[in-house]
Order: sequence, then C-alpha cells, then structure tokens
Amino acid sequence: MGRVTDAQEFDPAPLAAWLTRNVPGYAGTLRVTRFAGGQSNPTFRLSTPGGDYVLRRKPAGAVLPSAHAVDREFRVQRALAGSGVPVPRVRALCTDPTVIGSMFYVMDYVDGRIFWDQSLPGLDRTERAAIYDAMGATIAALHRLDAAALGLADFGRPGNYLARQVARWTAQYRASETEPLAAMDRLIEWLPARLPPRETPALVHGDYRLDNLVFHRTEPRVVAVLDWELSTLGDALADFAYHCMSWRINPASFRGLAGFDLAALGIPTEQAYVAAYCRRTGQAFPVADWDVYIVFGMFRIAAILQGILKRALVGSAASAQALEEGRRARLVAEQAWEMARALGTLH
Repeated sequence: MGRVTDAQEFDPAPLAAWLTRNVPGYAGTLRVTRFAGGQSNPTFRLSTPGGDYVLRRKPAGAVLPSAHAVDREFRVQRALAGSGVPVPRVRALCTDPTVIGSMFYVMDYVDGRIFWDQSLPGLDRTERAAIYDAMGATIAALHRLDAAALGLADFGRPGNYLARQVARWTAQYRASETEPLAAMDRLIEWLPARLPPRETPALVHGDYRLDNLVFHRTEPRVVAVLDWELSTLGDALADFAYHCMSWRINPASFRGLAGFDLAALGIPTEQAYVAAYCRRTGQAFPVADWDVYIVFGMFRIAAILQGILKRALVGSAASAQALEEGRRARLVAEQAWEMARALGTLH
C-alpha cells in the first residue's frame, strides 16, 4: 500500500478502511500519490485496481480561519452535477480528522488535459482559440445558473459581496503578513472608496483559471472544473475579472499573458474575450469600472500569495514551490497599486 511521504504525510491504511465503508464500489489495494501543482488544499490520486479517485484534504497543521473549506468544495460540486457546468462526481466527505489528520473528500478522477502555460505551447492557432472559447463559455454558463434551484440559496451572504471580500482578504493578508508591503497597505485604503456601486449576483467559482480546468483529451471541451474552495454566492463580474487578470499580468509575476503576441498565438485579446462573455451572459459591454474589478482581483491574488508564503515559512505549505510562488505577492501588489494610482482616488 503506497504511502505519502511529504509534509502532508498520512498512513493510507485508515483511509482504505474508511473508503471501504463510505465509497460504494471501492475495493482492492490502494496506492496514494501526490499531484504536482496547487498551493491550497493538498490533492492526491488514489489508484485502485477498479479505477482511480482523487482526494482533497484540508492541510495538516495551523491554517487561517475560514480557509481550505473542503466541505464547501464537496457541497458545490455535488449540487452542480447535471447542471451543464462539468465537475467531477463527488463520492464522500469525511469530517473526522482522525482518519488522515484533517477533513477531506473523495471524488472521481477525470482523465484529460490540464494546461499550466496560458500561452498553450504545442497547440496551433485554431486549437488555442477553441480552448479559450470553451473556457469563456464555461464560466459564462456558471454565472447563468440559478443557485437557489441548485439548493445553494444559502451558499453565501446576500449583498455587499465586494466590500465583504475586501474586508475578508484584508484580514487574511494581515494574518499572514511576513514583512511590510506598502502597495498592499495602499490598496487596503484605496479599494473601499472605489468599489463598483452595483453587483451582478451569481454563483462564483472564486479561482477560475486555465489550470483549474480539465479538457477533453482530443477536443477543445472542458470536461471538469476543479478547485472550488473559494466558491460562494457573489458578484459575477468580480469573478470574471479575476479570471481575466491573466491578460494584464506578466508570466514572471503570476501565470500571465502580458507581453505575448496574442494575434500570432490565436488567443483572443482581453477586449474580445470580455465581449464574448458579455454576449453570453447579457452583460453590458464595455463593463463599467472594469479596471477597478481588475485591481480588486490583483489585490485578492496578492493576499492569496501572501498566505502561501506564510504557510511555506511555517512549514505547512501544500507544495515544494510554495516559497517561490508566495514571494510573487509583492510583484502583483505593486502592479495593482500602479493601476489604482492611474485610476485616481474617487468615483
């Protein structure tokens, strides 16, 4: 029986016993291997003679309050089954920390392609355009869903989403602060006065990006949306703008597209991508306060990166690359503050 051998180590034997009791059809020798990538909830492939599963766990050790909510991930994916937004089939949730050391859930393994480089090397122009179109269509489909009809009417607090998000990520940033970041301090002062006055209520993913999608092996089709930890009821435009930060961010900072010759690659411009989303969702184009949404998204990812850095420094990080990834918080925050300064201080 394979044994996990990193900072999130656990004994597979109690897990196998739990799977036998809680996952119908589970049987056979269990082999556990860690997935590469990802900085939040440690994720493992559970290989068995009859098929593979995926386990997502809350990190072992001290974590920030309200973070790493694997139970929310489980709930939203179960609700989305058959909705038209593709998600893995979830099997069971374990809230007993004695099994492997923290809460976890198990879902089916979905075979397919995951693209880590947003410039999509190895694909031709037509394929890249189709991948981006499918990615845009999927988030638009998510934002058109009726959360109440899915049983998710209580999945988040109504109203004032952006203001609450700024407060939440300010608190998360302060809790994980390791050194002064002047840009973050300025953004924390600037954002409350510049938040868009209207919101578009929707079920939001919270971390929608290319490498959180599984594509069909041969077709430009999304077969699963992963990593629902930050999902909630929120503002569709804030969720979409967070996704669109890629067009503004340099690859050296955080998985960006800035500096690429998009026309040569066959990847749509930010404007074209946003226009397609607006057509699919009925939003007005151009989007009012679009750049403010982008600044908010950058502030949010900087706070997330700072949390990754803090976990790396205290030894509870989810991956070996956490220290390098977390140090990018400064770069993203400084770019966000430069954008904010250009927008001015008042509506």
